Amino acid sequence: MLRDAHHWQAGQELIAIDTGDGILLKPKQPFQESKLEDVAGCLHYEGKPKSLDELDDAIGQGVLEQWQ
Repeated sequence: MLRDAHHWQAGQELIAIDTGDGILLKPKQPFQESKLEDVAGCLHYEGKPKSLDELDDAIGQGVLEQWQ
């Protein structure tokens, strides 16, 4: 059995990769647990805060650009 040969536990999530000649199965590695303060630095923004209307307009524009 594949699970025994690769030491996969029941419930192990796998990633299926199409190689062109077949499918490669790899175990999915869970993300390391992190805290908001560990990653919040990537959210740094300098400038005037945007209004909800400005955010909605930007999201709408992004959707339109993706579908055109």
